[in-house]
Amino acid sequence: MSEADKTYLEQRKPARRGGNAKPIGQQISRLTKRAFGRRGFADGVIIANWKSVIGDHLAELSEPERITYPQGKRAGGTLHLRIASGSIAVELQHLEPLLIERINGHFGYKAVDKVRLIQAPLEKLGHSNQRTPRPPLSEDKVREVAEMLSTVEDPDIQEALDRLARAILSRPSD
Repeated sequence: MSEADKTYLEQRKPARRGGNAKPIGQQISRLTKRAFGRRGFADGVIIANWKSVIGDHLAELSEPERITYPQGKRAGGTLHLRIASGSIAVELQHLEPLLIERINGHFGYKAVDKVRLIQAPLEKLGHSNQRTPRPPLSEDKVREVAEMLSTVEDPDIQEALDRLARAILSRPSD
């Protein structure tokens, strides 16, 4: 192959894209910026840190929905806050100055001037996916499982089978 052919082939190679593999945690901000931007959030940090921004009690009863800003500005916005019940609305109305101060402290500038409360069901994963605790096994069932597993010699396998048996036996019958 001639030098001209080699040069031509080198020029025809597509540029390598992306570089080395990177942890997904480093890419999250770039990947979610557009979706959060449509809701008025610069990134998802306020949503991810909501509990630390306003405290455990209020975070369980509320979640930020979006921030709307005056046209052409990125300060002095209105935080649309979804709340679980009307009774929490009264508490949050009284705490609005403190809430705004904490949110602006989190952003580092006066991002929010007002809070608009929206009473609606919360979309938090923790609320909808919580499992109800299973009742403990009766003594008869515990003895039955122990008898079945008494022939298993390996303690690790015996422990795993014990957990499996307890999980199966404690399931509610349909």
